[in-house]
Amino acid sequence: MGARCSKLSVCWWPPHFKSPMLENGAADDDGSGVPVFAEYSLDELRAATDGFAPDRIVSEHGEKAPNVVYRGTLFSSGRTVAIKRFGRSAWPDSRQFMDEARAVGQLRSGRLANLIGCCCESGERLLVAEFMPHETLAKHLFHWETNPLNWAMRMRAALYVAQALDYCSSKGRALYHDLHAYRVVFDVDGNPRLSCFGLMKNSRDGKSYSTNLAFTPPEYLKTGRVSPESVVYSFGTILLDLLSGKHIPPSHALDLIRGKNFLVLMDSCLEGHVSNSDGTDLMRLASRCLQYEARDRPNLRTVVSGLASLQKDTSTPSHTLLGIQHDKKNADRVSLSAIGKAFARADLNEVHEILKDDAYNEDDTANAELSLQSWTGEVSESLVVKRRADNAFQSKDFVTAIECYSRFVGSGAVVAPTMLARRCFAYVVTGKPQEGLEDAKRAKDIAPEWPMGHYLQAMALQNLGREAESQEALRNGTALEAERNSRARTV
Repeated sequence: MGARCSKLSVCWWPPHFKSPMLENGAADDDGSGVPVFAEYSLDELRAATDGFAPDRIVSEHGEKAPNVVYRGTLFSSGRTVAIKRFGRSAWPDSRQFMDEARAVGQLRSGRLANLIGCCCESGERLLVAEFMPHETLAKHLFHWETNPLNWAMRMRAALYVAQALDYCSSKGRALYHDLHAYRVVFDVDGNPRLSCFGLMKNSRDGKSYSTNLAFTPPEYLKTGRVSPESVVYSFGTILLDLLSGKHIPPSHALDLIRGKNFLVLMDSCLEGHVSNSDGTDLMRLASRCLQYEARDRPNLRTVVSGLASLQKDTSTPSHTLLGIQHDKKNADRVSLSAIGKAFARADLNEVHEILKDDAYNEDDTANAELSLQSWTGEVSESLVVKRRADNAFQSKDFVTAIECYSRFVGSGAVVAPTMLARRCFAYVVTGKPQEGLEDAKRAKDIAPEWPMGHYLQAMALQNLGREAESQEALRNGTALEAERNSRARTV
């Protein structure tokens, strides 16, 4: 009597697993550690922000630039992101918006809060960027609660922002719109970064300069256009902020500098912590950036060079200078291989290919016994079931794969770890992560040196919401994979 398998099939990824990485075929990252730029659906970004809920808002602007930034969590990857939602009147030309977003999305720098995606759908225009959890430079300068920002971190913030601007300029994105202290944000390690949002105009005409006109570059007031020299001027206002701890209009500051009353500008919180020479050097650099005539301002390379000489406590980690608790969980994360990354982000297409290509490499003992049993005719019918299970798995018919693998396992034949791995994956895809976890554990027990059992555990645990255990399984899989690769190189 031949084996009969279900005709039901699941030949597509379930909706709850769909993500831009799967739909667009994009890799997790391009080697920079940052996801490659992707286009997100409006549904995904709406879900990420709980329907653009007010309690998800982290910043918003007024009538002049009615754009709101939300803190979101992408369901497809679990990544926390910043999502900027433009006002309805902005960017009516969808092609122009997409061209701008894609261009900015190609930039990758540790000095930027990088742009990782966008959405242009149903009249909505949204940008998706890396989320920076430790507030803005403005918050730490103007609204501190316990301790004021120390001089070393102020100088580090100035240098990192100047380096970010210089990098963007070198990549053909010299214009930064509406640069101010609220555009500087701090990452999980306390490092200052420049928001990528200012690299795109607030609207199609680029005329939205939402800061007070007293802080606006003189030439912008004449032409309504931002130039590279305008960016240097705006950066000069940030230097004043860092020096004074207040948002002082440039004209007032320059009057004090010309009258040699510049010590009045110094933040009283810095008294006794900054040498006169360092304070004077920063004052002079700010003054040069704030020159009325654009041609009299220094270029960004000169600014970077000037700030490099003012750095203090360069070996001290940024989180220490900022006075924040370091995210040990993030710091302990290992560097994942390409295979590890596929499992970490639950990239189902890629994991499926990995399990297809694995082709029972770990199953030599089981295969030898199966061959013997097949030769003696003891389990020929079970082998037919196994073959059907493999074919179903190859064609993404996961319901049939589960049923046939289960029939084989129940036949009493030797169970190979690859069968368990494939059934585990099929369980996870069809919404049964607990069953998948059990198969992953069995595969690991049968082949303890096989990384795949650990990686599959990580993916199942992630689906069960057990993040800490998932990270531990990823670490174990990575360590085993590294050991195997090391052994292979020495053979």
